[in-house]
Amino acid sequence: MAGLMGLGGVLVLLLLLGGMIGLFDRRQFSSRWLVIAALLVAINDACLTRAYGVLPHLIGGEWNWQGKLLALAATLIIAATPAFGFREVGLTLRQEPGSLKAALPVALLYCAFFVVIALAFPSGKADAETVAFQLTMPGLEEEPFYRGVLLFALNQAFTGRKRFLGVDWGWGAVLSCFLFGLAHAFGFSDGHFSFDAMTMALTALPSFIAVWLRLRTGSVLLPVLLHNFGNSFSLIG
Repeated sequence: MAGLMGLGGVLVLLLLLGGMIGLFDRRQFSSRWLVIAALLVAINDACLTRAYGVLPHLIGGEWNWQGKLLALAATLIIAATPAFGFREVGLTLRQEPGSLKAALPVALLYCAFFVVIALAFPSGKADAETVAFQLTMPGLEEEPFYRGVLLFALNQAFTGRKRFLGVDWGWGAVLSCFLFGLAHAFGFSDGHFSFDAMTMALTALPSFIAVWLRLRTGSVLLPVLLHNFGNSFSLIG
């Protein structure tokens, strides 16, 4: 029940905030795609939680391997549909011509951010499963979803764009980063909602860098690699 309440809170925030933004620019707003984005968030959450515990726990370990794999599978199935498409959502190894030269300094900035975080908040000794999980699953599951299918859906919901730092930004990019932060900082337990501002900052802010890389290169490849670097550096550094 707590998981469903937390999901409900996120969806209410998304639909209210998205609806308010859409009211100010109705010609470049699709309520249908905003609802689709909300459904994507719900599907992702259901997969991560094994349908809130309904599905049996078939994969052992301390980390949520099964939930992550289910969520990744759902993302790939959605990306394969005609309404989305692998190339359109960035699930491609192909990089836009000339983009890697521009992306390299930004990628180094992303790495530097997490190096500073690791030095400021050193973690304890990690076991082999923890290292293996952090080296793989966070980036492999979260980037194709947040910087892939969800970003695509939100960009379809809000089609207005502003050119900044060499890429075309829209409300979809902002909301996808907002939702990524909420996924880590917002929840429901013990009868009330909780929000951690520090966690929100440490997840939502660097996700803007990941979105820039996705938009500039046309691929989630770099965001996946950098995400896993950020999650695992403090464990293996």
